[in-house]
Parts: sequence; C-alpha cells; structure tokens
Amino acid sequence: MTIGIWILGDQLSFHHPGLQELTIQRHQTSIILIESMAYAQERPYHRQKLVLVWSAMRHFARELGQQGWQVTYEIAPEFSSALTNWQQTHSITELWIMEPSDRPFIQFINQLNLTCPIHWLPNNLFLWKESEFIQWAQGRKRLLLEDFYREGRKRFNVLMEEGKPVGGQWNLDKQNRKPPKKGLASPPALWFPPDPTTQAVITHVRNHFPHGYGEVDTFRWAVTRSQARKVLSHFLETRLPNFGPYQDAMVTGEDTLWHALLSPYLNLGLLHPMEVIQAVQEEYNRHQLNLNSVEGFVRQILGWREYMRGVYIYQSQTDPDYTQRNWFNHNQPLPHWFWTGKTDLNCLHQTLEQIYDTGYAHHIQRLMILSNFNLILGTSPQYVVDWFHAVFIDAHDWVMQTNVIGMGLFADGGLLASKPYAASANYINKMSNYCVGCVYNPKTRTGEGACPFNFLYWDFLARHRQKLQSQGRLNLILSQLDRIPPEELAMMQNQSDAYRLNHLGLPNVVI
Repeated sequence: MTIGIWILGDQLSFHHPGLQELTIQRHQTSIILIESMAYAQERPYHRQKLVLVWSAMRHFARELGQQGWQVTYEIAPEFSSALTNWQQTHSITELWIMEPSDRPFIQFINQLNLTCPIHWLPNNLFLWKESEFIQWAQGRKRLLLEDFYREGRKRFNVLMEEGKPVGGQWNLDKQNRKPPKKGLASPPALWFPPDPTTQAVITHVRNHFPHGYGEVDTFRWAVTRSQARKVLSHFLETRLPNFGPYQDAMVTGEDTLWHALLSPYLNLGLLHPMEVIQAVQEEYNRHQLNLNSVEGFVRQILGWREYMRGVYIYQSQTDPDYTQRNWFNHNQPLPHWFWTGKTDLNCLHQTLEQIYDTGYAHHIQRLMILSNFNLILGTSPQYVVDWFHAVFIDAHDWVMQTNVIGMGLFADGGLLASKPYAASANYINKMSNYCVGCVYNPKTRTGEGACPFNFLYWDFLARHRQKLQSQGRLNLILSQLDRIPPEELAMMQNQSDAYRLNHLGLPNVVI
C-alpha cells in the first residue's frame, strides 16, 4: 500500500495528523498541495486572501521538502486532474486527508470520484473535538457562549487556580468597553515585506485577477509559521498589556489598534490555539499584566473561536438548512458600494476602504458597523455572508456562517445570540471618531442631515416589534418606541424607504 497525503490550504500545520503518524516513513510518503484556479474563482475573493493562502502553501511545501518529505506542488486549473495525475504517477493506493473545517469542502471532495479510497484523519487544529462539542450541546435549549467558555476554562485549566477563575470572576468584559480618547495611538503592527516567493504569487494573482477585489500590491501579512510566531511575540510584548480597555474602539487611521492580527494564521494552521493561549497565560504570570486584557483575549480564542466552530459543526448535523436562516425575512440586496467603499457614511467608508486595502477589520467594525448596517437596512443574510466570506483575509465557511447569520444578523432567531446587535448612530459616535466630519449628524433622527443609522434603526424596531418582543432583553428599548411621536416615527419609516430606494443602486454585483 502506498499512502499519499493531500494537505489542504488551511491545514498548514507540522502537527498535521498524517505527518505525525508517518514521520518515520517520510521518505516513502508522497504529499501533494494544490492551487486550484477554479476554486479561487468560486467567489470574488480579496486578492490578498489569495496571496496569503498560496504563498503560505508554497512556503510550507518547501519546508516539508527540507524535512525530507516527498512533496508535489501543483498549480492547476482544478483539483480533480491534479489529484488523478499525482495518484497515477506515484502509484497512490490510499489517500489520507485531514477532515476539512468547512463542511461544503467535504462534500466537494466526496464528489471528485477519486481512483483510490480516502482515509479521513481527525482535524486537530481546534481545542474541542467535534464529538465533544456535540455532547456538550445536546439537550440544551440555548447554546450560550458564557456556559461554553466557563466549561473550556475548566477543561483546559486556563486562568484557573484551585478550581476557580483567577481573580474571582469569569468575565471582565465590562472593563473592556472604553470609548477612544482623543489622541489615542496604538503600537505599530508587525508586517513583513514580501520575499521572492510571495512576490511571485502577487504577480500571479495580479495577472490572473486583474480586475479582482482588493488592493494586492500592499500585501504585508506573515506567510510562514516562523513569521506568525513573531507576530504572536510582538502582540505579547507590545499589545497584550493594553489590549482590553480599547478592544471595542474604532479610530480613523488606526486599522489595527491593539488587536492581535492572529486570526489568519490560526485559521491556516500556522499557529495552534493552545500555543497562543499558553503564551498569553505565561506572559500574564511573568509580568502580572492587567487581568481584564488577558481574560478578554483568552475569551476570544478559547471561548468565541471554539464556540463558533462548535455551533457550526452542531448545526450542520442538526439543522442542515441553517445557512438559509432568515428570521426577519429580509430580502434587500447588498448595497453595491460595499464593493467600492464609495459612500458618504464616513464610518462605512473608513471601514470598507480599510478592508479593500488590507482584507482586515476588527470584530467591532464587523459587528457594529457592517453587520449592524445590513441588519437595520434589511439586507438578505445570504448576501451578507457571501460578501463577508469574499472580502476578509481570515474568512472561511466555518467562521462566517455562525458569525454573520447567528451573531451579526440574528437570522437564526436567537439560537446563538441573546439579542440582535442593532444600534443607532449613538453607539458609533460613542465608540469611534468616525462621526467627526461626517456629512450626517449622529444626533438627528429625521430630516436633512439625519444619520441613516438613526432612522433605519427605529424603522427596524418598528417593523419587527412583534417578533422582538419575544426577546426579553429588548423590552426596555422597544418601550421607547411608544415615546416617539407617531408623526416622527412615520417620518423615519418614510425616510428609511426612500434611503433604500435611492442608495441601494444596482442589485448585488461585483464592481
């Protein structure tokens, strides 16, 4: 029997179970990595996403070869022919594949009609095994993040002492919501000039996707495990100490603030979540950092990341139609200017331009600017998911389905989130400086100069009041509708209808 290993583009880990099991036979084991042009064209991916994945794959393949593995690297029109030729050339009789994180790709592989049987290996790029999360989730009326997070802290003994949370509290989120103060400046991020391999990929992407989405020539992301480790060390030394207080802030010209910028590398396998968590905990113990910063970051990795992936797996088994959920029955097209950034709403303009230039926006920009706007506008959840999946450098199906459908748009009716994250311009004005100099007034709800976030927000609450009343956390906010004069509410509803008509432009198209 001749074993071949197909390593996928988001499984670039030297702890890949196939590599671990066949280390002794590395000189007799054939490995393949494939760049598929057809797969890259399935979505209008950000061109920096293509550069990141393909450059990381090429570097990983070279490092495997230096370790003595027999590596084939294919740049192919599609996967099937490349796999068939490789199997025939190397007389492969059994194909080993680590289970993909994205469920649609498992279905895709099963439809390839390969000439040899597949041996599926367990995915070891997360902390919780799929079966463990399913066992935890079964029988629960609501899959609460806080319950899961506490279980994870205990299970993996993170920030715990004598069975209790360090500091006596599980969650210090209330200390991590400070608005940005004037003159706030964060430490510079760690970027890397493209080496010859990455430069070749940039040229390849520029030539094959000349009109694709996103700036490509400014690519500066890490592409190797060594570089990703440097980003982690840089975060620990310069950003983690003050990560907590301003993690929800948004500042013009500050694309990254104190955020770690580790999600692309975790999602490709260049870093493992446990090594990140352990490094953060060691840094906390060594320097007695502010616990709210450390706990806030740990909650993102041990809590949020694992939770989102777990819910994704659980829903794929219990509710295959989860991806089509649309609790509010929203059906508006995505504004065409989401692809260009050309809008007079400064908060959206700043965020969309940043994404076009880098493929990145931090979690509050994604939740309270991008998702919030589409929620109160009434955009179809599936259009929003497709856009998020296309434009973000760290996007994968397992990340975006639950984050956008469940958290961002509340399209699953509260399975994941305890309330819709809808907000008026007041939140944006408080947590950012985007409103300064904007043509719209964040304090005005109707008339000329009124911020669309305001009239769309109240229109959203009014349109869905009956449904929202079933969400106990919104009763206080809904009661404020009764205090709005009927003529003003009607004016906001009319202004919302006019905004949708005049600002949506063309249907969902790529510019």
